[in-house]
Amino acid sequence: MSIQSTDQIADLLTRIRNALMVGKNEVYLPTSKLKVSVVEALKKAGYLANFELIDHAPRNVLHITITEEGKVPAIHEIEKVSKPGRRIYVASSEVPKVKSGRGLVLISTSKGIMTGREAAKNRLGGELLVKVW
Repeated sequence: MSIQSTDQIADLLTRIRNALMVGKNEVYLPTSKLKVSVVEALKKAGYLANFELIDHAPRNVLHITITEEGKVPAIHEIEKVSKPGRRIYVASSEVPKVKSGRGLVLISTSKGIMTGREAAKNRLGGELLVKVW
């Protein structure tokens, strides 16, 4: 495993994307609060099967199960929207739809990371983090 990357979410998404491309169904990576909240939102939306935090010295490890053995992954495409060089913010009325509502966006709001639908329902805007379908 590598040491901490500059863009934690991009590292997380790249590891998931690479695992999907080679047919693996699980990923291990260094943990952070931000990564855990993104993974929780993806699991809640049904895109990931499971995740767990493993105590490991010198740093805890996040174990993500993308899909159950023998099943088709729910993630077809996953990408980072806002980048360190160019942050993209939206108001609650401007939350984009992904694939005509079949996908979702994750937004970092003042109340934490939530899906675009939850943010619009709670009338919260924020930084667009992830598009997935």
